[in-house]
Amino acid sequence: MTPQPSKPSNAPPLTDSWDGTGVSVLVVDDNEQNLELLEAYLEDLRCDLSLARDGLEALDAVAEKRPDLILLDVMMPRMSGFQACSKLKGDPATRDIPVVMVTALNEVSDVERAIECGADDFLSKPVNKLELLTRVKSLVRISKMQQELQRALNQLRSFRDGG
Repeated sequence: MTPQPSKPSNAPPLTDSWDGTGVSVLVVDDNEQNLELLEAYLEDLRCDLSLARDGLEALDAVAEKRPDLILLDVMMPRMSGFQACSKLKGDPATRDIPVVMVTALNEVSDVERAIECGADDFLSKPVNKLELLTRVKSLVRISKMQQELQRALNQLRSFRDGG
């Protein structure tokens, strides 16, 4: 019996040659310079970028087009990053989107609060480009693998149930 070729995966390859094609990232910050800097850093990944300027805009952007990852500032007008993260993680439709809190806050209590509201990771400003790119790629890979696993489990359940 010859092995069957595997179907191509939608997940990004596990090498540094990953180019971000088909990956969407939402960057949320109320400071235009921070948005521009993060946008410039993420250009190297060649992913689809969306921008929002506060937590409410972020929630609207997610409702319009679900991103693969969210970079979320903490201190913003109208709705903080903590509040937006809590809402996203509290909604079954969005709770699996990886959220990286990006903030100038660096107290241990801020990290604890970010984790309590469901953040998947935490970056302190000024953001190191290599650290940002590494974490984004890693979290997107994990998220894509979890999606693939869930699809496979659903397919197995369907076979088991005769569907």
